[in-house]
Amino acid sequence: MKQPTTITTAIFATCAILLTACGGGTNSSSNTGTNSTPNSATDAAATTTSGSIPVGIAFAQTSNVALLGQEGVAGAKIAEKYFNDKGGVNGTPIKLVLQDAGGDEAGAINAFQSLINKDKVVGIVGPTLSQQAFSADPIAERAKVPVIGASNTAKGVPEIGDYVARVSAPISTVAPLSVKAALKQNPNIKKVAVFFAQNDVYSKSETEIFQKTIKEQGLEIVTVQKFQTSDTDFQSQATNALNLKPDLIVISGLAADGGNLVRQLRELGYKSLIVAGNGLNTAKVFAVCQQACDGVIIAQAYSPQQPGEVNKDFRAAYVKQFNEEPPQFSGQAFAAVQVYVEALKALDKKSKISTMPLNQLRTELNKQLLGGKYETPLGEIAFTAVGDVIQKEFYVSKIQVDPNTKKTNFTILK
Repeated sequence: MKQPTTITTAIFATCAILLTACGGGTNSSSNTGTNSTPNSATDAAATTTSGSIPVGIAFAQTSNVALLGQEGVAGAKIAEKYFNDKGGVNGTPIKLVLQDAGGDEAGAINAFQSLINKDKVVGIVGPTLSQQAFSADPIAERAKVPVIGASNTAKGVPEIGDYVARVSAPISTVAPLSVKAALKQNPNIKKVAVFFAQNDVYSKSETEIFQKTIKEQGLEIVTVQKFQTSDTDFQSQATNALNLKPDLIVISGLAADGGNLVRQLRELGYKSLIVAGNGLNTAKVFAVCQQACDGVIIAQAYSPQQPGEVNKDFRAAYVKQFNEEPPQFSGQAFAAVQVYVEALKALDKKSKISTMPLNQLRTELNKQLLGGKYETPLGEIAFTAVGDVIQKEFYVSKIQVDPNTKKTNFTILK
């Protein structure tokens, strides 16, 4: 791990300022990215008993990535209420501060700068995409602000720095499971067509894992078709692939582009199995590919059927609010907020966090969270020394679309 560069960070002046900072950034999408900090002579305690502890949420609320970002926000908000109802951090509530990270690097950078310098959060959950993480996480690293990625699965994300961790399992662990599941569904698969979004670092990283797994299983890759995450017309790539008569199609993309690709493949007459990557791991993909989603196989790091007590509570709260099963990105966002809450509680028992300057709190919090074990909706998790998640439970599911209710469920394959 590299050693972060030391910079001066701002600290809360009073309880009133703390509360204003929490409210001022909520749902803001017009960030200035200002890097100014107040005079250190005005620095005071990071929290007070009558205030709240701000945790930053930098997920996409706009752009074609919003399908995933909104699920992250939903999970984080459920966690906020759940843990505050249980007393917060030893009596002090947490307060989520939302910033729209959009779908590109600039949006994530602006969100991180605002959360760090204006909203003065103790830590950040986000951004939505791995592509964004490689641009925004170094900003938090230089400022010594903890970051927990809840949907960043690309290779190398935790290695960005000492203050960067993730609760989202790496694609190198999860992606191979879905290819192997497809082979169980159809042992006669021989020829595979691969599609991936060439402008997205997650998709490029994931397709490398998929292609490696396909070859290890003794299968032939008959074509590799590239597209952009902004594409909506895939007729050329799909036709080229289908002319080679593949037995299996493997897609690495995001929900909007990947969903459109699935739909167009089915419209062109492809009837065999489709394996999709983590970017399509959302029930909201139905809005894009409709009934064509049915049967798509996806490996998952979360299941509503996970038997832990925390997951039972999380699932019940999600179903009550949204009348559908919670998706993976919501479960991972809940887990990320939970890690902050439990690490803050443990740290507060060692030394009252209300007396700590913000820069000290951020540093001590980062050490604490990396050393803990957590019973989350994902099951038991911990972190490696570099900040990667240690997780035991994974699943492979098939999308099932009810043609009458238009609801989408992920059914676990045994």
